Amino acid sequence: MRWDGQALDADDGALPGLQRAGFVRTVRTPEFAGTAFHEVLCKSALSHVPAASHVPFRWTINPVRGCGHMCRFCFARGTHRYLDLNTGEDFDSQLVVKVNLVGVLRAELARPSWQGEHVALGTNTDPYQRAEGRYRFMPGVIDALASSGTPFSILTKGTLLRRDLVLLQDAAERVPVSIGVSLTTLDDALHRAVEPGAPTPRARLDLVRAVRDAGLSCHVMVAPVLPWLTDSTEHLDAILGEIAEAGAERATVFALHLRSGAREWYLQWLAEYRPDLVAGYRRVYGDRAYASRDYQRWLSDRVRPLLRKHGLDGAWDQDQRWGVRAAAAHDSARTASSTAPAQAQPALF
Repeated sequence: MRWDGQALDADDGALPGLQRAGFVRTVRTPEFAGTAFHEVLCKSALSHVPAASHVPFRWTINPVRGCGHMCRFCFARGTHRYLDLNTGEDFDSQLVVKVNLVGVLRAELARPSWQGEHVALGTNTDPYQRAEGRYRFMPGVIDALASSGTPFSILTKGTLLRRDLVLLQDAAERVPVSIGVSLTTLDDALHRAVEPGAPTPRARLDLVRAVRDAGLSCHVMVAPVLPWLTDSTEHLDAILGEIAEAGAERATVFALHLRSGAREWYLQWLAEYRPDLVAGYRRVYGDRAYASRDYQRWLSDRVRPLLRKHGLDGAWDQDQRWGVRAAAAHDSARTASSTAPAQAQPALF
């Protein structure tokens, strides 16, 4: 029987790393062909973010480890190594699901020590990836946060968020709620190549409209910007124009990060998709996770007037300072460099 492998005592060959994570069972279903859900019992739902990370929040929630969006560039890929899984195909198809997450979260939020600090979702893997359609964590998460007086934000490229708009409207009446949508490109062919499991760019723009029609705050992360693929003035102008037309309040723009795990997977893909760009990426990134200071500044100079043109530059200075601090913290050179002229990018980088 196709459901025999769902039994709690079934021998499913779980890896030792999953055993350490509180492994319960592995589930495979025809609706998710090629995907294995490794169900685990988590000890904590809230993850603390060290201050050294240079991000403007201290707490996150990640219901699922791994992601069915299959983005070649996903910076969270390296976390799969902790589970004795690889950062490539395993990250895309071997998903670790915290089945007791909502109950654990409610208990943590009820503790007297909880101060109601902002909680961010979608900072590691997407809370509205397809797995959410099976496990339905987010309605319970939203209710738990709002009921405890905890403000929160969601960053996603998953159009499944539409299902919870009424819940989010209700939550926004009790606590500050912010929705962010991630968008990389308007090019359908590039989208299919670089993020083959994610909703289409047009579907995500429609999600922005739906969020704004629901009266909720919405910004768009134009990220990651892929050198030589999505960083032209024409592409950035077009994507920001579409974002503004969809009703987003603001947009932020960040260059690609190539952390360990994502770096190997993305560069392998690039060597097959556009081998002529590999040498340029070596110049821009070297052995760093972040693009060079020159590239960061060049991109900032290119983007700033476009954000202003489309009325999407609200809080730009704050977001840009965050991006520059993060890049500086990971830039091994740590040397000052001059601003590169926007039109000279191919020669400089």
